[in-house]
Amino acid sequence: MTLESLGVGSCLVALCLMVGLAHAQGTVRTIEKGAQSNVDDALKASARTDAEWAALWKKHNGAKPAPKIDFSKEMVVAVFMGSRPTAGFAVEIVSAAERNGKLVVSYRETLPGPGTVSAQVLTAPYHLAAVPRTGSEVAFEKVND
Repeated sequence: MTLESLGVGSCLVALCLMVGLAHAQGTVRTIEKGAQSNVDDALKASARTDAEWAALWKKHNGAKPAPKIDFSKEMVVAVFMGSRPTAGFAVEIVSAAERNGKLVVSYRETLPGPGTVSAQVLTAPYHLAAVPRTGSEVAFEKVND
């Protein structure tokens, strides 16, 4: 089957469906993820401009230059768990999708299991990600396995 055999109308419909699906699933591109942030309190944030990104990055890791983001195409979403008493904690942004007029950023937190032996060190887990730019309000949703 070729594009010519499908006809222009069918091709446009297929293209619109593919673009809509890609936008609905919201590609999540990790900028940085780890266990040592300077953000001590739990925080969910987004940045749509260079100024907002610079302020968020400075709060997270002021010593290192912020990665470049093309804000004409992407925006940044971030989840910080805040300070934790041991190793074994983690956070991951798993998806970002338009739902009911909002960009819903779904994230998962991992905690050390009962009886787990963990390093006795302060951690501050975080995940910063770039997602396709939208003008929609951003809402964060914690998901469980």
